[in-house]
Amino acid sequence: MFKKTVIVFILSVFLFFNTCICASAMTLKSECAVLVDAKTGKVLFSQNENKVSPPASVTKVMTMLLVMKAVDEGKITLDDEVTISEYASKMGGTQLFIEPGEKITVRDLLYGVSVESANDAATALGEYVAGSNDAFVAMMNEEAKQLGMKNTVFKNANGLPENGHVTTAYDIALMSCELAKYDQIFQFTKTWMVDVKVGVNDEITRTLANTNKLLVKDKAIDGLKTGYTTEAMHCISATKKQGDLRLIAVIMRARSADERSSDVLSLLNYGFANYEGKYYVKKGDKVADVNVARGQITIVEAVADNDIYDIITKGAKDNAEIKVDVPQKINAPIKAGDVLGTITIIKDGIEMGKCNITAKTDIEKTNVFMHIGRSIKNFFKVNTVKKTS
Repeated sequence: MFKKTVIVFILSVFLFFNTCICASAMTLKSECAVLVDAKTGKVLFSQNENKVSPPASVTKVMTMLLVMKAVDEGKITLDDEVTISEYASKMGGTQLFIEPGEKITVRDLLYGVSVESANDAATALGEYVAGSNDAFVAMMNEEAKQLGMKNTVFKNANGLPENGHVTTAYDIALMSCELAKYDQIFQFTKTWMVDVKVGVNDEITRTLANTNKLLVKDKAIDGLKTGYTTEAMHCISATKKQGDLRLIAVIMRARSADERSSDVLSLLNYGFANYEGKYYVKKGDKVADVNVARGQITIVEAVADNDIYDIITKGAKDNAEIKVDVPQKINAPIKAGDVLGTITIIKDGIEMGKCNITAKTDIEKTNVFMHIGRSIKNFFKVNTVKKTS
């Protein structure tokens, strides 16, 4: 029995230390890399993550982000038709081969960007969102500033070589995390092959194949963008979701596409082997019932108005304390969305998340007749209880 206990103990210690050191022991061939949790932005692994370098077509992560943001805000729709400018049609490198004056939908242009990595499509989308190429580049840099991308300067929407067009692996991770908030983007970035009609009369059908070959190596990988130029070398921002955990792995300056893919898979395998995502509460979850005074309904459901999430180490004890602060009773009338209280998650004495608790539904105030009827009902109920006892 003693011998068995010792063996179990030794195995446990080995597994513990193996899990703890595998990140530091992991060696990547690519020059720059970072692995982050998409929801919190927490860095799980880094290697020269702040080294400045051209991003090549990974630039298009920002282009896609600004397009999805414009769609989400109702400024444009995926079905809008974009008239292709002379300037957009002249982009070199990988292209959709769209022509001046041609009309093509935002949706098809977005497929061109996310699947084909088409430079002309990226420029056309930028012009449509911002009104001109220069205005869109300014928008890209402003968004980068807002996201805290301190080592990034964009000079174009597509990543074609241009002096001073630079970023870092960490900054790419920041904009990739932001793009991943728009679930609809994965409809595009995970597409392996798609047909797009081009030409002034839609007379040409182009079959596009995704530049991200990891989509077929691991079916759970669903984006985001590859890139390559001679100066930038091989780059990628890749993402994968498993359970509640979505990770983003960024590689820059890999010497080959195979090296890039190998390093990305190493990062993702490490992340999912050692971490898991945990929602302490999700937006819309019922947190409590709150009594309502003078209302046509006597109880209102209190729901979380946001997610509270964290990434945790697998097997580690989670000592989080959940503190719900709502009043015992609230007066009607109540409108859906009215703030009723808060829910706070505390770990090791430190607040790690907090959100408001709001009313799920409207509750109107009782009228005089309802109030009298309810009072009479309560009177007889109380007296019946007294007689019985």
